[in-house]
Amino acid sequence: MSNNDITLGKDRFRRDIPQTTSLSRTSQGSVALPKVLVLTGYGINCEEETAKAFELSGGLPTIVHINDLIENPKMLDDYQIMVFPGGFSYGDDTGSGNALANKIKNNIEKEILDFAKQDRLIIGICNGFQILTNLGLVPAKENKYGKRQAVLMHNAHARYECRWIKLKNTSQKCVWTRNIDTLHCPIAHGEGNFYAEKEVIDSLIKNDQIAFKYIKDDNSPANQEFPFNPNGTMLDIAGICDETGRIFGLMPHPERFNSFTNEDGWTLEKEHLLREGKELPTLGKGLQVFKNAIEYFTK
Repeated sequence: MSNNDITLGKDRFRRDIPQTTSLSRTSQGSVALPKVLVLTGYGINCEEETAKAFELSGGLPTIVHINDLIENPKMLDDYQIMVFPGGFSYGDDTGSGNALANKIKNNIEKEILDFAKQDRLIIGICNGFQILTNLGLVPAKENKYGKRQAVLMHNAHARYECRWIKLKNTSQKCVWTRNIDTLHCPIAHGEGNFYAEKEVIDSLIKNDQIAFKYIKDDNSPANQEFPFNPNGTMLDIAGICDETGRIFGLMPHPERFNSFTNEDGWTLEKEHLLREGKELPTLGKGLQVFKNAIEYFTK
């Protein structure tokens, strides 16, 4: 695969809104080609690369404006995966992810909650994670979907962070983090400081819902030490899932690590691989997150 094969084309994934159809399943009960609804609108700005990540992972993504979903919420029946991408929805003027979450609550809350309770998958990345917490889709303690139980506050040092960090998979439950030990991943946020009351944190730990934690370069815990923990988040939390493991929110951007040459320091890694006589990869390790979602339905 050449670099040209994974470049983004304007409106590549924007298609006519499909008619609602039944799920396409094989004789073994798996979905042949999982369909992915990638939301956009009002300041979301990572929909193209997120759709590309799903396409490279074997899914069928469609970028859908939130207004179109509100006009025709029945289209949710046609999808197995729903995505809240990163960005700055409504400029985060009333709090990160708050305005778009309220727009959803005021128009299609029932349909979104129904989707969440089915055997389907949801991911929220960065601003999408903030939206998920405002919607009460994570952590959803005691399966209380729709009740906000956590918040993403301003970074502890009150500064926007845009760089690469390192993550450790700390959950056996989360569908999205399977087959991942550690992951080098970019971040780009000013409000990623996860906070919840003690009873919620205790529940997250008990139910194995802390999916990703920030770690140091040597794989030791960040222990809230900057810059390894970039925002001061409790317990170095970078991502959590609901109690089923199907709904996942995280602040880092795995969709931006969709190519080997996306990675910070890839030229040095290239030289190491060449001198060891190894083949250079084309795809980025961040795609494993999206492959896990596709394989949930296909395997």
